[in-house]
Amino acid sequence: MKTFEEKKFNIPKLKGLSEKTIEEHLKLYSGYVKNANELLESQEYNRRFNFEFCGMRNHEIYFSHFEGGSTPLTPSGPLIQAGFDLEKFKALALTRGVGWAMLVWDPVSKQLLSNWVDEQHLGQLSACIPVIALDMWEHSYVADYQPSGKKNYIEDFFTNLNWQSVERNFLAAQTGANAAQK
Repeated sequence: MKTFEEKKFNIPKLKGLSEKTIEEHLKLYSGYVKNANELLESQEYNRRFNFEFCGMRNHEIYFSHFEGGSTPLTPSGPLIQAGFDLEKFKALALTRGVGWAMLVWDPVSKQLLSNWVDEQHLGQLSACIPVIALDMWEHSYVADYQPSGKKNYIEDFFTNLNWQSVERNFLAAQTGANAAQK
């Protein structure tokens, strides 16, 4: 069976997120890849595989958002034209609990949908393609922001975001391509 490969990310210095937090977060991602491979090789397809696999893929999207440095959201670009509402998405990210705020493309209804994924595997929308993955587990922000700094973390996430990368994800999702693989 073909195993999953751990991706390497070229993440510049980020506003608000320390290099130590990113380093520790990347170690967690590495563990998801390792654990998914172990379950795959042992053919133990159980609920834990979904947790490890989604943890691996969600983190790959998350870290890819930082590569290439921060770029602005195109005010009249494809995301805005498709109805993306940044403030509503930020409000979703403030949802209480651990998980992910996700922006996905539904190829059936041909629309962007925002949804909350509990933990990292409960609530993934079937057949939808991720465009933005915002990690809202405490490990992604507590060391730099403390629990009370969740809102600041969300603001800094979007300040650090490479919107060109996100727009490429969106355009690839619309055409059925997988931008994360490129």
